Amino acid sequence: MVSVESGQRQGRAKSRRTEGDLRRRQALADAAAGIRPGEADVPAEAAKVERFRCVIYLCGAPDTSITAPRQECTEYADAFGWEITDVIEERAGLLSPHGRDGLGRAVEHIKSGEAGAVLTAWRSMISSVPQEYDEVAREIEKAGGFLHVKDSAHSERRVAR
Repeated sequence: MVSVESGQRQGRAKSRRTEGDLRRRQALADAAAGIRPGEADVPAEAAKVERFRCVIYLCGAPDTSITAPRQECTEYADAFGWEITDVIEERAGLLSPHGRDGLGRAVEHIKSGEAGAVLTAWRSMISSVPQEYDEVAREIEKAGGFLHVKDSAHSERRVAR
């Protein structure tokens, strides 16, 4: 239990958000309240709402086509209004996630702030080994983003057969 003596208050916690983030949040709140850009005392450039950005990562065996999963991920991102910053296709087969240059580039997009998520079609495109998959997801989360699998049931259906 924490006690506070009367008359003493703790200072306001410091915000970790940048000035741009604060302006964008205010613009979103104004839009939700029905306030048009320019009606409030928020500059018009701050009222612009940026789209969420993602990078699509696809991996398959050297002789397989990943055209359909690419199209599905593109449509999925469009359905959520996500901007696609890059599409990385790799033909690594059963190579460990840490040995793949393309996956490393996808994580770099998160670290640099160019994207907020790595979108992939199936869990197995990251790794079929749960520990390796979890390791990659943690690495992306530590970089400030998240890993999103469009169809996690795909891998489960293959295992169930």
